[in-house]
Amino acid sequence: MSGALHGAVPTSDRVWTVGTAPGIFPFFSHGIALFRRPLAFLKSLPAYGDVVRIRLGPLPAWVVCRPELVHRVLVDTRTFDKGGPQYDRLRSLMGDGLVTSRQETHRRQRRLLQPCFQPSQVAAYTALMGEESVAVRDSWRPGERVDVSAAMMALTTRVTSRVLLSDTLDETTSAELRECLATVVRGLFVRTVVPLDAPFRVPLPANRRYSQALRRLHAVVEATVAQRRRSAPRDDLLGTLLAAERGEGEGPPITGREVHDHLITLLLTGVETTALCLASAFSLLAGHPEAERRVHAEVDAVLGGRPPTAGELPRLVHTRSVVTETLRHSPPGWLFTRVTTEETELAGCRLPRGATVLYSPYLLHHDPASFPDPDRFRPERWLARETAAVPHGAMLPFAAGNRKCVGDAFAVAEATVALATIAGRRRLRHLPGPVAPPRPAVTLGPRSLVMTCEPRPLAAHDLPKDR
Repeated sequence: MSGALHGAVPTSDRVWTVGTAPGIFPFFSHGIALFRRPLAFLKSLPAYGDVVRIRLGPLPAWVVCRPELVHRVLVDTRTFDKGGPQYDRLRSLMGDGLVTSRQETHRRQRRLLQPCFQPSQVAAYTALMGEESVAVRDSWRPGERVDVSAAMMALTTRVTSRVLLSDTLDETTSAELRECLATVVRGLFVRTVVPLDAPFRVPLPANRRYSQALRRLHAVVEATVAQRRRSAPRDDLLGTLLAAERGEGEGPPITGREVHDHLITLLLTGVETTALCLASAFSLLAGHPEAERRVHAEVDAVLGGRPPTAGELPRLVHTRSVVTETLRHSPPGWLFTRVTTEETELAGCRLPRGATVLYSPYLLHHDPASFPDPDRFRPERWLARETAAVPHGAMLPFAAGNRKCVGDAFAVAEATVALATIAGRRRLRHLPGPVAPPRPAVTLGPRSLVMTCEPRPLAAHDLPKDR
């Protein structure tokens, strides 16, 4: 019977359950449900088991619903490698970069890029993040309607391109890059949940826009790399890649193709996810005045209207808690896949070699067993006295194990700096009427959020006492 439990198998001191998601048309219904109502579909799955079998197109896939099991999948990278429909599509876009590479090449790539995201380097980028945040903030006028989604994309594109490429991109190219990234990301999700190529070969307007944006994105990166090869070396991430291409430093030289793939990967993963986190944070704060008041009191007391320095970031406790709670409540990376490299067992479920395994940070973050009242936005969850109650592995905005996002600290710092800088002088209010829930694509967050900008005069307040 559809939805019936297929087994109850002990693993350590716990009995796990394995089930199948119900569906009238098993070849297509789960892919359609995942596309049409993805968050509701995911949240329905734990009722059928700890590991739940679904179908994406003609092939089965298994969704892992419990943090302990997801943790096992993420740390056992030899058995559960990057792969599945999602990464097959991403690999055709990003090539063999840090996000999409197989485990055997990942270690070398991470060793090359990790130094660029060490804490000392992230601290050095704080002033740059503040400069770009001030530029966005001061471009808004009181009473103006602001496309917050577009503004945050502009902000993170500028920050990311300066870190990767210094000032190589002019404003026109940067704006074009931003539009290309947005178009590509919008088109990726449907290509992930519908693992068939035929529908995307039809010359429909959406398919043409996707193809054109993809070609232009690669062309911009190629032209940028070619320009930099002709110029003096610079101390940025592209400079690190080009030095590795010349055989300088440790390890064997990398290829020009690898330089290109790393840049595409870091642009795609470093721009939209942080922009969506920021747009979600401003939207959530507008609907939660007490949390907003705490942030305003904190940034007034600590910063007095200016951007934070690296040394002041630890003092922005409430601001950082808002960022963390936004990543829990509305994680931009909400659904990921892995593929088994050999036949294995997970929670008593036998998985064949090549099986697609899915896990969802959104699902884990909205599990009431881990986060009481999970749909409620409560930044105080992340104050010291409550954080200890969060189960290990329940909070996964950046994955875990040796494939954890290389730029996690950078992204949190960028979001914290931007939120504190903008909230120091501006307040964003929702327009009259209901607020549309964000519709997931390959990432999750508001893509057309328009709000009204209000000035916020400086006023030093005592921080409210924690409840």
